Amino acid sequence: MLIQIETPRILLRQFQEEDAQNMFELNNDWDVLKYTGDKPFDTVNEALEFIKCYDQYQKYGMGRLSILSKESGEYLGWCGLKYQPEKNEVDLGYRLHKRHWGKGYATESALVSLAYGFEQLNLDEIFARAMKENLASIRVFEKIGMTYHHDDTCHEEAAVVYAMNNKEWNTLK
Repeated sequence: MLIQIETPRILLRQFQEEDAQNMFELNNDWDVLKYTGDKPFDTVNEALEFIKCYDQYQKYGMGRLSILSKESGEYLGWCGLKYQPEKNEVDLGYRLHKRHWGKGYATESALVSLAYGFEQLNLDEIFARAMKENLASIRVFEKIGMTYHHDDTCHEEAAVVYAMNNKEWNTLK
């Protein structure tokens, strides 16, 4: 199963080995990682191994997707849905290179990811988490119609969880 989603400005597609350098750079920018709790890749090869071992597409028919500019072909970051078996939840997440912040790409890619989840996968509910200090991500959640669900922790930091269910999605369309 090949997952590919398009909007007028962007293409979201499954990770490919050619994304390794870009993912390495993305995950080595402290401003990008600040609210994620993730550690940087040590090498481009570590990013490549991550891509090669990424099994969400095969296991669950969903996953994080590389975001490319349709105009230039430039790698912008990634966005998509991820099944979290330990919680039995689907999580919406995204990460963009700093030079692409504030251009609407997070909102655009998150919105089409919700559409994919509800319209193609017939999911009942999708969640999104952000550390409380990550006001930009919280604004994206609100722009795409998600609502506050509960407080939580994210990598031992105070966080909020937003959610949307299929019924709510259908009222937005």
